[in-house]
Amino acid sequence: MTFDDLMLDQPLLERLAEQNLLTPTAVQQETIPLLMAGEDVLACAATGSGKTLAFVLPLLQKLMDEPSAGKQASALLLAPTREIAFQTQHVIHSFDSLIKLRVAMITGGQSPAAQVQYLDDGCDIIIATPGRMLQLLEQNQADLSAVEYVVIDEADRMLDMGQGPDVANVLSHITTAFQTSLFSATLAGAGVELFANALLPDAQRVEVNAANQYAEQVSQTVYLADNREHKQALMKAVITLPECQSALVFCNKKERAEEVADYLQSQNLSAQVIHGDYSQADRRERTRKFRQGRIKVLVATDVAARGLDLPQVSHVINYDVPFRGDIYIHRVGRTGRAGQPGNAINLVEPNDQSNLKRIEHHIGQSLPVRKMKGLAPKAKSNKKKSKNKDKPRYIAKKDRA
Repeated sequence: MTFDDLMLDQPLLERLAEQNLLTPTAVQQETIPLLMAGEDVLACAATGSGKTLAFVLPLLQKLMDEPSAGKQASALLLAPTREIAFQTQHVIHSFDSLIKLRVAMITGGQSPAAQVQYLDDGCDIIIATPGRMLQLLEQNQADLSAVEYVVIDEADRMLDMGQGPDVANVLSHITTAFQTSLFSATLAGAGVELFANALLPDAQRVEVNAANQYAEQVSQTVYLADNREHKQALMKAVITLPECQSALVFCNKKERAEEVADYLQSQNLSAQVIHGDYSQADRRERTRKFRQGRIKVLVATDVAARGLDLPQVSHVINYDVPFRGDIYIHRVGRTGRAGQPGNAINLVEPNDQSNLKRIEHHIGQSLPVRKMKGLAPKAKSNKKKSKNKDKPRYIAKKDRA
């Protein structure tokens, strides 16, 4: 299938071709026709599978077919964080040469007064985080009376952050009938399935690359570590490998992220850290440098890394093994994007074994263990070693239902 088969207007097809986007991803193939037909959609697809274009293209087609006549927005796109909101805005603005859209960004970290002015001046699309959107609605400073198209993006992240009630309250301010789509990387954890069913009881369901499926070009490896110092040495060894062009290192807590970044800098490695205590401006500046290749390693917590647009990460390193399988899936999805090869490295101390077992249960398979030359663990482990230490194991795509 190509984008030509999805009933999009020629200008959209030409703009996609200019961006070297000729073949829709699986989630785009399945959701775009449903959204173009006016259906409510619940889509579950892995990080990096093209969800943003899956809901942006039908919206652009709708606005080209039926341009907004008044000042009130006809589309509301809800995102859990400012980073994801700005990423969505970037995708929409990549089509500015075709259709001039007025986009209002309603997120924290910016002046509410300025955002109210955006709305008063008129807009076609509102991209918002639930908390700030609800704040303006409750103060009668926003009007959703013309909204016909609603997207709830990264629903699992919203629920992890406790935003479910805010989303429901925002939607209660829309008094007319509207089409809704909800996108999530997983239906596991934090009641995503219940949340989705409550909001979209009759939605068409799409599940692609979900739950325990990965891009086939991502290899996953476990290195066992005796202690913290051993883990640091393993991390350094991975980062200094010739094939490691850029690394995103995940930590479970901000204190650990600071500690890891300090260690890497002490080893003369180019590294910066981002976590929730840093301002939005600082986080954007550091990720911009990382994206440009001026920083080789970005150390992050899951909260700070949500929604970052980092298309060329060669290695994801789980310095801390995450507590849940769905978080692991999000992390691994940061590498191997757009058909590029990727590597997911897990550094596992003895006290990480329970988390590792939980992840393996979630994804339905054991992760291969390898040894780094000169850095083999001294402690014995009941974890089985990979039969081939020299070749990473590739996770194949499972058959789709």
